Amino acid sequence: MNVVYHRNSFGLRSLMSRDWALRRATLTDVAAASGVSKSTVSKALNGRDDVSAETRERVLAAVTELGYRPTTAPGPTSARRALAVVFDIPASPYILGVLQGVLASATDGHVDLLTRLAPERASRTQRSVAREWIADQRAVGVVGIIGLTLSEPDGLIHAASDASLPFVIVDPVDTRHRRMVSVGSSNWAGARTATEHLIGLGHRRIAWIGGPEASSAARDRLYGYEAALDAAGLEIDPTLIRSGQFDVALGARRARELLTSTNPPTAIMAADDEIAVGVLATAHALGIRVPDELSVMGFDDTPQAAWTTPPLTTVHQHLEGMGRMAVETVLAMAEGRHPTSRHVELATSLTVRASTGAAPH
Repeated sequence: MNVVYHRNSFGLRSLMSRDWALRRATLTDVAAASGVSKSTVSKALNGRDDVSAETRERVLAAVTELGYRPTTAPGPTSARRALAVVFDIPASPYILGVLQGVLASATDGHVDLLTRLAPERASRTQRSVAREWIADQRAVGVVGIIGLTLSEPDGLIHAASDASLPFVIVDPVDTRHRRMVSVGSSNWAGARTATEHLIGLGHRRIAWIGGPEASSAARDRLYGYEAALDAAGLEIDPTLIRSGQFDVALGARRARELLTSTNPPTAIMAADDEIAVGVLATAHALGIRVPDELSVMGFDDTPQAAWTTPPLTTVHQHLEGMGRMAVETVLAMAEGRHPTSRHVELATSLTVRASTGAAPH
């Protein structure tokens, strides 16, 4: 084949041929077009620091002009796989507990773990934003995504599905995605067991301070609380039910509302340990003794629960186990296997400490 080179605007010798479209550009072609050796081209493409910036720019320009693509690349067995774990609030003790399990399982599976903050809530529902975010993850080798209590995840889940990228949510919030795969705990059963514990201690006015109404976990815990009251023949009093965010400040505010009312509760069920910490703080500020005058119940059994004053009775959920299960599920999906269930629930148990006691007479 006759090949002719001419100088172009980059100062490169462009390769011209009638038969050019019939074959793929080679490393030799790039070297000839940029006027350097094949070894120099290889060094430039591999980011070696013994190639000048001018030479590297000339090589890259030749690569672009010729449409050169490496003919050899690492096989799939040699490439490192990566998972992305995405969340809204990284500082939560709950998130850190689940993340510990995700990290341990990823390490055991020799998978790289990339932590990501989700796109802004105002934009993550936009299809273009979601698709771009998912494309960015795939571009760096991500084979699966795990969302930790991620709010409004449907746009990202749809974009991941379109890109054939597995997506698993731990304790989903604000979602209507029917084919979503999720991992959680037996929230309903855990809350019912906790409420039954308080009823067994003689409490009849048991208040509830819950999390966001959009959270499926918070809703299930509320339903478990109500189911226990109903089974015991106790009236569900709407004035004793509050909701808000999973945070200490919310727990403190709602507890003050309840405890300064004309007919305060003798026990407060909190939808998570952070809310319960806020309840304990308010009780202390009001001079209400726990558990002599007020029993307080949490949910999650995060490490801080054992260090409150008094130590917190709470529902234990296996946060690390949830993280491990999420990794196992998303990797199985990445290998083309279908999950045995789209909604996996891990069992909960009651951890009794010193914040609950017999109802005051």
